[in-house]
Amino acid sequence: MSKKVFLRRQELSNHLPKAVQADATMRLSSVFVNRQPLKGFTPKEEKQFMQELLDVAPTHNDWPKHSKDFWANLSIPVTFTGVELEIGLDDEGMPLSIMDYIKYRFAIKHPHVALTEAEMVQDFAKRFYIQDLTREDKVKNNEIQFKKDADREFIKLSSSEKNMARVLRLMSNTNPDRLTAEQVENNLYELKNTSPKKFLRIAKDKNLEIKAEIDEMITAGVLRKIGNQVIFIDEVLGDTMDDTVVHLKDKKNSGKLTILRAKLKELAL
Repeated sequence: MSKKVFLRRQELSNHLPKAVQADATMRLSSVFVNRQPLKGFTPKEEKQFMQELLDVAPTHNDWPKHSKDFWANLSIPVTFTGVELEIGLDDEGMPLSIMDYIKYRFAIKHPHVALTEAEMVQDFAKRFYIQDLTREDKVKNNEIQFKKDADREFIKLSSSEKNMARVLRLMSNTNPDRLTAEQVENNLYELKNTSPKKFLRIAKDKNLEIKAEIDEMITAGVLRKIGNQVIFIDEVLGDTMDDTVVHLKDKKNSGKLTILRAKLKELAL
């Protein structure tokens, strides 16, 4: 089945005229890793896909040398418009275009190639990127689904002011006790839109209630937090919030949880 992607380069940042920059070519060339040229295939894949490209058979003693030379000399010229690569496979799992497939596999392993343009922009070492429109569509659709799920969870959550306050407490540094119900809902709505994945993770957490309670105890000074550790007087209850939840939910520590809740209640009076 045919599938095409583009290998594209970063825009040149210099004072040359745009017409000159457009005609310029950047090369994605071989690099060495542990004294060996970077390879796009495993040894097994080389024997499967490259038999007709090298001058010797995979069983020949010179196969490793020919393989090494092939990858060491591989260089892909990338112009302003990029390089279109056919990376589809036929029904038997063989590439529709073997050289395009080789270039693609080589590129995605190359330290100078990012899998998206955004990744390339953020990483100074990256000078090329793979543009896969089908993947971009899938990523975009996944983001839409997260937002839709977050909207549905927000509507469910809005029926409980306590749960809305709990999620807001865990999603931000805001103390919901100092806000009106409308302010809690408004703030949480904004956070849901900004970080739908985080909102979903917290809102659907089965330990939401006790995590919010622990956070409230930390805010009130009943518990202390140093780094990620949660501490009661001189006792470390957990190295993380999750560890602390496990500790306090343990039946043998029910008395300790009762004491903590009583201290929190006293401070609220």
